[in-house]
Amino acid sequence: MADLQRIIPINIEDEMKSAYIDYSMSVIVSRALPDVRDGLKPVHRRILYAMQDLGLYYNKSHRKSARVVGEVLGKYHPHGDSSVYEAMVRMAQDWSLRYPMVDGQGNFGHIDGDGPAAMRYTEARLARIADEMLSDIKKDTVDFELNFDDSIKEPTVLPARIPNLLVNGASGIAVGMATNMLPHNLREIIDGTIATIKDPQIDTDGLMEYIKAPDFPTGGIIYGVEGVKEAFETGRGRVVVRGKAEIIADAKGRETIIVTEIPYQVSKAGLVIKMSELRRDEKVPGISEIRDESDREGIRIVIEVKRDAMAQVVLSKLYKYSQLQTSYGVNNVALVKGRPQTLSLKSLIEEFIEFRIEVIVRRTQFELKKAEERAHIVEGLIIAVDNIDEVIKIIRGSGTVDEARNSLMDRFDLSEIQAKAILELRLQKLTGLEIEKLREEYNELMEKIKRFKEILASVEIQKDIVVEELMEIRERYGDERRTEVTFADGEISIEDMIPNEEMMVSISHLGYIKRTKSDQYKVQGRGGKGSKGSRTRDKDFVEHIFVANAHNYLLLFTEMGRCYWLRIYEIPEGSRNGSGRVMQNILQIPKEDKVKTYIVVKDLTDQEFLQNNFVMFCTKNGLIKKTTLEAYSRPRVNGINAITINEGDYLIDARLTDGNKEVILANRNGRAIRFNESKVRSMGRNAAGVKGITLDDSEDQVVGMVCVDPDDPAVTILVISEKGNGKRTDVDEYRITNRGGKGVKTMNISEKTGKLIAIKAVVDDDHIVITNRSGLMIRMALSEIRVMGRATQGVRVISLNKGDAIADITVIKPEEEEDIKDLDNTEYEEEE
Repeated sequence: MADLQRIIPINIEDEMKSAYIDYSMSVIVSRALPDVRDGLKPVHRRILYAMQDLGLYYNKSHRKSARVVGEVLGKYHPHGDSSVYEAMVRMAQDWSLRYPMVDGQGNFGHIDGDGPAAMRYTEARLARIADEMLSDIKKDTVDFELNFDDSIKEPTVLPARIPNLLVNGASGIAVGMATNMLPHNLREIIDGTIATIKDPQIDTDGLMEYIKAPDFPTGGIIYGVEGVKEAFETGRGRVVVRGKAEIIADAKGRETIIVTEIPYQVSKAGLVIKMSELRRDEKVPGISEIRDESDREGIRIVIEVKRDAMAQVVLSKLYKYSQLQTSYGVNNVALVKGRPQTLSLKSLIEEFIEFRIEVIVRRTQFELKKAEERAHIVEGLIIAVDNIDEVIKIIRGSGTVDEARNSLMDRFDLSEIQAKAILELRLQKLTGLEIEKLREEYNELMEKIKRFKEILASVEIQKDIVVEELMEIRERYGDERRTEVTFADGEISIEDMIPNEEMMVSISHLGYIKRTKSDQYKVQGRGGKGSKGSRTRDKDFVEHIFVANAHNYLLLFTEMGRCYWLRIYEIPEGSRNGSGRVMQNILQIPKEDKVKTYIVVKDLTDQEFLQNNFVMFCTKNGLIKKTTLEAYSRPRVNGINAITINEGDYLIDARLTDGNKEVILANRNGRAIRFNESKVRSMGRNAAGVKGITLDDSEDQVVGMVCVDPDDPAVTILVISEKGNGKRTDVDEYRITNRGGKGVKTMNISEKTGKLIAIKAVVDDDHIVITNRSGLMIRMALSEIRVMGRATQGVRVISLNKGDAIADITVIKPEEEEDIKDLDNTEYEEEE
């Protein structure tokens, strides 16, 4: 019965709740969350305090890490030695903490993810900046409490002179909550703190003039400031960080990506492995080799890019698929007066300011007390010195020390402390010099006491002291930002990585495509032989060549009437002499089909533009069709039907119009027809079109179509024959007729000129690039080709080798021609 009475019945549910709450609070307060005042968790605080106890200051010798860990475990932290050592190791790693608190000697791990050597091999001491965390701790600036076995006392917080929680950040998982605070630049944080002291009403925007964003020890680039601002404002947010990479090109134009900084807390070795896997799995095509060339000087990851790939696209995909770009969820949870709170940037700064004022007040009270105690003693000593003969007489006449002390107290109205100090006075203090020093010391003490009382009586003076001390810290430890800030949105945008520069795009007869910077082509005089423009395979030649900006959309139309989409930057880049890449490897084009024409569009999202502009099609047999551009604004991987092509026919041209243009079609036999665009009604994508021109016979075919503005007098019509003759003719020489007619003569075709090969609308300032079947190109100014009548043969514009012929021409509108050189002023023979 007695045994049963010792059992107390309880509800297991209540007991579990109570026990779990106790456990939760223990984890929250004593393990996982940092204190808002010094920014430290208990283990870190105990490590620093124990190292100070051991005298391991920055200017002393290192001691074995095992000695430090033993001190922490034995006196303050009754947990596992590995947890203490790991915490100390992290405080010594310059890639983990923005401002390391421990100066380690030996193997303290590596940014590759390698662990440190055992604690018996490594040595440690306090870093110099850690002195600022422990400064004035012996001046009653913070509260102390008994340790786990009540044998000694330990500080509940360190009197930190630096805003450690903001500059070094913190992370931890408690029960039901977590914290993830990012590091910042000390100089910026101090500037923001001083600004807050001077203007307590400052808002987040005002603080961001001083504190730009987090500043990581590993550098990198913060991509977008919206998440940063949200974190500063609310204590929660998302910060996107990219590694710093540079693209360099060798003399042959081959590009290489050099990564010199990686995101915070990312293992370099793990990052390189992930990149290699992306290359192996072809998730990021275009990488030929990845090497880690890092050394003691810093990080250097080399990513060699294939010749037909674009380094900026490769880099953008690495940002997307690897930890070269990483996002951090900010969660500013810290203990405020023992309770966890989520804090904004301003709240964190205000809590630190409040703490520093408290430390200064307690330090001043301590120093005031010490100064008053010393002044009290010095005052008694001065009284004794002034009455030295009588003091000596009283002491000599006393039988015991207690009698002497009491006699002095009664005679001179002294306190027991003063009387005791007089009895302990050494004879050397009775010299004239020492007596004067006592009076000087007393005066200095009275000045200090006056100053201390002024400090305690004025909050403004206390704030001035905070500012003064922060400026000293800023001067001593402040450094430049390591992490750059890119003011862009947080989305991954390939366009942001690619300059929107002018590109020359070429498409060969067999379907090879490439892009090249347009200034690689020289401008030559009319009649020149041309330069090598593209190394083509047997029986292949460049069929189309045109200029577009890197961000433009390219609508590609095939002979069979299909439409495909490409961004210009998605086209493989090649050298001027390279052949490019076969289009079937880029687009899902059937082998029996081929790209015949194209349209370059700046944007496919502007609905007003899409609905008020049209695509005008023309087929080999003279059919034409008009459809709104909006019908081709939704890209599909396998393309869409753009126009229905009849048997025996194929598409030869497509042009972008605004509904008010005039259309000119030309055939191989040298005739052209001109009619208004309004003669062709808008049709759906699947329509075949209507007749535009009547051909002479089954051997005849349309060679091209131009759409001109009838109100633009500067435009002339350029025609080129396959054997190198060409000329320009005023538009007005082509009379306007109805569509479907045979048209009028546009060039006098003969055996010497060959059949008509192309028709283009040009102005005097334009340049053209002429490509022949052997791959040679010549670039020339249109002003060198004179304007002639319709019924002439034109002049020789390019000299051809025997058996060669012109394949295509393209018109270029250069804004600047700084690179024009090697002008060939070859004389030409005019042919009427």
